Amino acid sequence: MWEWEGKDVNEMAGSKLRPVGDGMAETPPREVRARDPERTRASILAAATVEFSARGFAGAGIDAIASRSGANRRMIYHYFGSKRGLWLAVLEAAYERARMSEVALHLDELAPVEAMRALVTFTFDSFIGDRTFINLLNSENLHQARHLKESARVKGLHSPLIGLLQDILNRGIAAGVFRTGVDPAQLWISIAGLSYFYFSNQFTLSVILDRNLQSKAELDERRTHVADLIVHSLLA
Repeated sequence: MWEWEGKDVNEMAGSKLRPVGDGMAETPPREVRARDPERTRASILAAATVEFSARGFAGAGIDAIASRSGANRRMIYHYFGSKRGLWLAVLEAAYERARMSEVALHLDELAPVEAMRALVTFTFDSFIGDRTFINLLNSENLHQARHLKESARVKGLHSPLIGLLQDILNRGIAAGVFRTGVDPAQLWISIAGLSYFYFSNQFTLSVILDRNLQSKAELDERRTHVADLIVHSLLA
């Protein structure tokens, strides 16, 4: 879903999983050079992203993160203060990657309807394949966002997104294609919710509906359905 300089989260952490029998085993992580603070911090953060995504905040261990990153416990606490501090840094980085990817769409260069459809489509597609962000959000919601409440960055990261949506709405209203009175924050909740629910409940829904919701055909149908719902709800 999200990329870090063109690498997936396992590559970011300096190790990959390989099948061994019925489970998964790790190849040894790259050694982290203590004299390179930037690289060390990035390696710890990447390793923590993998561990927290797989096991949640409660299940992930500092020793496992240290082993995967090639750092030691002392270095982790030096850079992030605590397990909670590291978890919060992982959450902030995940949100930041999401917001930066949306800005890179250059939606201001598209006509309002095209821009809205592009944002909805991008949001939906961002959940395909990599469940990292979904897993992190699920874990934090289990803790009632108690860690995220301590973040001084997350609200600021979302302000440009709400402003972007407001700009698309304003341009659509001026062009006579969108109706007035739409709250951009409510709109974003709808866009994210329609996409997120499908992927967070994909396995149970597949059983209940007796449909393979991971198939390309189902994904294509759902993507179009979500984009149509959002765009048609905005039309004047």
